[in-house]
Order: sequence, then structure tokens, then C-alpha cells
Amino acid sequence: MKRDNEYAVVMENINKTFPGVKALDSVTFRLKKGEIHALLGENGAGKSTLIKILMGVYQKDRDSGKILLDGQEVHINSPIKAEQLGLSAVYQNIMLARHLSVAENIFLGQQPKKNGVIDWKKMYEDAEKVLEEVSLDVDPRALVKHLTPVQQEMVAIAKALARRAKVLILDEPTAQLSEEETVQLHKIMRGLKKSGISIIYISHRLDEIFEVCDVATILRDGQYIDTKPVSELTEAEIIRMMVGRSIDDLYYKEEVKIGKEILRVKNLNRYPVVKNASFSLREGEILGIFGLVGSGRTELVRCIFGADVPDSGEIEIEGRPVRVLSPNAAIEHGIGLIPEDRQQQGLALPLTLADNCNLISGRDTSKLGIRRVREEQEIARKNVNELRIRTPGISQRVKFLSGGNQQKVVISKWLNVDAKVLIFDEPTVGIDVGAKTEIYKIMAELLKQGKGIIFISSYLPELLGVCDRIMVVAEGKITGTLGREEATQEKLLALASNL
Repeated sequence: MKRDNEYAVVMENINKTFPGVKALDSVTFRLKKGEIHALLGENGAGKSTLIKILMGVYQKDRDSGKILLDGQEVHINSPIKAEQLGLSAVYQNIMLARHLSVAENIFLGQQPKKNGVIDWKKMYEDAEKVLEEVSLDVDPRALVKHLTPVQQEMVAIAKALARRAKVLILDEPTAQLSEEETVQLHKIMRGLKKSGISIIYISHRLDEIFEVCDVATILRDGQYIDTKPVSELTEAEIIRMMVGRSIDDLYYKEEVKIGKEILRVKNLNRYPVVKNASFSLREGEILGIFGLVGSGRTELVRCIFGADVPDSGEIEIEGRPVRVLSPNAAIEHGIGLIPEDRQQQGLALPLTLADNCNLISGRDTSKLGIRRVREEQEIARKNVNELRIRTPGISQRVKFLSGGNQQKVVISKWLNVDAKVLIFDEPTVGIDVGAKTEIYKIMAELLKQGKGIIFISSYLPELLGVCDRIMVVAEGKITGTLGREEATQEKLLALASNL
């Protein structure tokens, strides 16, 4: 076979079938050496399946296409084999051994040895060198579980570099990064590109594609749509290829009449992460919350939801003082939370879609402790139809749904109870533009019903596009609140930096 030195990876006519679903239909993907290549598509388009086949997590259908690395056909039957061939992936849900140190994670399975035992001194020294490559200033002896999500992601990238990966796959790497950290990651990526490393970059933040990528390949419904240089594309063209139609208003905002006050928070404290927080929320209003990583914004809403108990302060619902000392108390008072980590905190992954839809309302549909299964199934079918959840059926386990559809299931739980205040914490992270627009429309319908929404996002264009007011948190304090007409990225970043 003639060796083609232009491409680091070639995947030709790849098919993958799961029971009842054709996940990939003759998909072709080509990655050049020293290239940053965006892989784009809606949730369920086939991106993750294609990457998992390349990484040996899944096997392509028998007699289906071929995979070439450096022009040589290969058979990748496990992640270990993929790593041996110079492939490495940093997934959205970072997979590290949290109970081990940074150095141990970087060199796991490849620890340097001396006289048959681990050479700890050399391992820490080598770890420091590779951490410098990703500009991460942490002690290599520190336990991973004590690091921030951002630091854990950099450790995962350092681990790939230590294994001398020739191809690096980054799956939604900036989902939890601030603007400054995203800029730093892109700088690191450009440095890796110069050193000859090829990068597959998956992101739903289209502005990043234009910032750092050379080429983009678009998939839709498991099929290959097109590959083009990013310089020849526009955001509107990418969206049209991804969803099969144009989206005129990416940040859907329907004007809803603002009503009476339904939530008031007074002098809320949970030292040191929440300091003297006071604000209000009205019917039909979306109150955005912005802050840099570690600002205390998630800790603030966790206090309101009862997941954390504040040291002091008051919460009022429709003018009535309430004690919210647990999530159950929050639910009783009409407060709901769509958490930042939908898989760990919002869903019971082994259970079915129907089970998850009824996790909160199930106590209302049960009688004498016995579940009314038929009633729960009707509720789930209604949720599927109203939220347009893509699923083979209500008996499908939610762990097999795409990210966007999982998020809709999380939201559905709160549609089935009478929650007046709904907190959306990073609800669009890791989901595609089509699903984002659908979630914004769901939010608009909730506002029409007289509910109020607190909306947390790290992505300023999103906050500016959907919120009526934006409140900024820095170092646990509310540093300012801006109305829709006066808010700009510059003003919000200044408040977030406490300037």
C-alpha cells in the first residue's frame, strides 16, 4: 500500500450500527499533519461515535471502511492500542484517577523506574517539565481531586503530551474555562500545532472554531456533509449544514411581560464563597448571573436551592419568608435547579427516560407508596412530545441519549411540578446550536406561565442574548447588575474582575 504522508488520520466510509440506530453512515474524515481540524455537528450527529471508533472504544461495523494512520491501515481494537499508535483524547467528562497525584496521573502505567521500583524523584521532575508545556503551575504531588476542573483538564492534556501523542482529540475543552483560560488553551494548541501535533477539536462554541481551527468537517444525522477551510465559512453556513436549516436568531428571546416579585434574597452569606448577597427575581424575567471561574455564582444558587446551608441571610418567595435548608424544602417552596453537571447531579443515568422524568413528581403520582406506572408513562410521553426529545422510546436509558436530549430530560422533571423559580446553571454547555435554541424557547414558555428564571452562563454572548438583567459575581460578592440595554461584554468583564 502506498504511504500517504500528508495525512495523520484517514477514516474512510465508516459505518456504525447500534440496536435500532444507524449512528454512522459511510462517514469519511481526513486530518492533515500539524492541523487543527474542527469536527462539528448537533448532538447525535455522530461526532462522539466517530471519535470513539478512532480511539478503540467502539469498533466500526464489520466490512465497513478503513482507518489509516500516516498512510498505513490499522485496526484499533482498544484504547490501549490507540494510545500505542500515538492517539490521545481529552473528553468533556475528564477521566483521571482523582485519588492519585498529578504526577501519578500523567505517568500512570508508564512510571519511570530505578532498580525495579518507581523513581519518584524523576517522575516529579518529569511531571514539572510537562506541566510547564501547558502553563499549569501546580505541585505535581497534589492530589487531582483537590484541583479545579480547569486544572484537571490541563493535567489531562499534559498526560497526552507525556505519552508523545501525535494526534490529540479535544472534546469540548473550553466548556468550563473562562475567557482568559480559553485564550491560554488556544495558545497551547497553536504551539502543539507548530511542533507537528495534529488536533481534532470538538466545540459547540462556533466563535472558537474561527479563532483556532484551520479546517472544519460537519456531520449531520450520522452522515458526512462537507469539509472546508474555516476561512471559507461563515457561522450561518456552519449552522445551516449542522441543522439542515438556517437559524435566524441564535439567541431566541421572546418579549414577556415582567410581573410581580417572586423571589427576594437578603444578605445571604456562606463564608467564604458567598458574601452578603441581595437580589430579586420577578415573574416573566430571566436574571443572568455571570462570573469568572471560582467567583461563587454556583455556590450562591446552591444556597438558594438548599444544597448548601447558608450561614445567615433570608429568602422570600412571593413575599413570604421561607427556610430552605435542603433541596426537598426548596421543591416544597417552588424552587427548582437544573444543575451544571447534568450527568452527575441531574440524572439517574442507569434509569429510563420515563423514570427520570418522574424523579421529582413521582411522589405525587404514587398512591400509598405504590407507583402509578401508567400515569408516569403518560407524563413522560407528554414531555417527549412537548420538548421534542429524540429517543427510540420512553423506556430508553438516559445514558444513551445525546447531551442535548439529556438536558431536556433534566428540564422535564421541573415541568412536572409547580416550580415558580427555576435556576438554570450552564444549561447549554456541550450541546449544539439547534438544541440551544429549543432550550431558549422552552424557557420562553416557562416565563409565559409566570415563572422566573435565574440563568448562569460563562458565555457572554449567550447572557447578552437571552437575559433581561445580568448580575455579576466576583469573589463571592455581587459587584453589579446591568439591564439588557446597558450591558456589554466590556462592562460585564470589568465587574467580574472587580475593577
